[in-house]
Amino acid sequence: MLCFLKGMAFVPFLLVTWSSAAFIISYVVAVLSGHVNPFLPYISDTGTTPPESGIFGFMINFSAFLGAATMYTRYKIVEKQNQTSYFSTPVFNLVSLVLGLVGCIGMGIVANFQELAVPVVHDGGALLAFVCGVVYTLLQSVISYKSCPQWNSLFTCHIRMAISAVSCAAVVPTTVLLEKCCKMLKRVDSAFSLTALGLVRVTLKWKPGNSQVPLAKISQGEELGLEPGSLGMVISVLNCYATTQPAKRVPKAEG
Repeated sequence: MLCFLKGMAFVPFLLVTWSSAAFIISYVVAVLSGHVNPFLPYISDTGTTPPESGIFGFMINFSAFLGAATMYTRYKIVEKQNQTSYFSTPVFNLVSLVLGLVGCIGMGIVANFQELAVPVVHDGGALLAFVCGVVYTLLQSVISYKSCPQWNSLFTCHIRMAISAVSCAAVVPTTVLLEKCCKMLKRVDSAFSLTALGLVRVTLKWKPGNSQVPLAKISQGEELGLEPGSLGMVISVLNCYATTQPAKRVPKAEG
């Protein structure tokens, strides 16, 4: 049987497929409608203008629910594993859950408060979603190492930590680049506002010749890279949702 059909693994699998569809569908509709530039738009920009805003809001709302369900299930699995063979303080697992749920609340805020209608609220929610999501993946990677080798292979732990490191690395340069480029930013249709990473949101369509476009495109690409990183982290733990039994160890050959 496929791993995503075992146990509770269908929940994170549905989260990955649904969230991916949400971003792709919103992007396609926004580009075909001429509302965003097709090359590296911000995620929120693809869900700002009707009709894609309705699609984006509905699908991201459900993604937030699936995210919360996935994180709570993960919390209970780690709790059960820790009771079977103690490897970490329960507080660590609880903090990870709280941060994950805060990130899901941020997703809900992003989905329900449009970028151009209420930018401060929208971008505040995006800030929660991205930062808490990145910290959550990092904490889960640490938990994986603590539970190795009984509940995870060392290779799986390395994969999760690599995803977490890339996600963390994407946040810092994005913030620095936006701080630099937005000092000279000229918008087409709206004023400055807080970005998903705490600075200033760029325009849906850049004015030709703007010298800050290359830096902004780099930051936009890094923001887009955070989403596959988060979804990749979920994929890496699918097997944990499929079973709560310890990993089988290969007996060493005698002699």
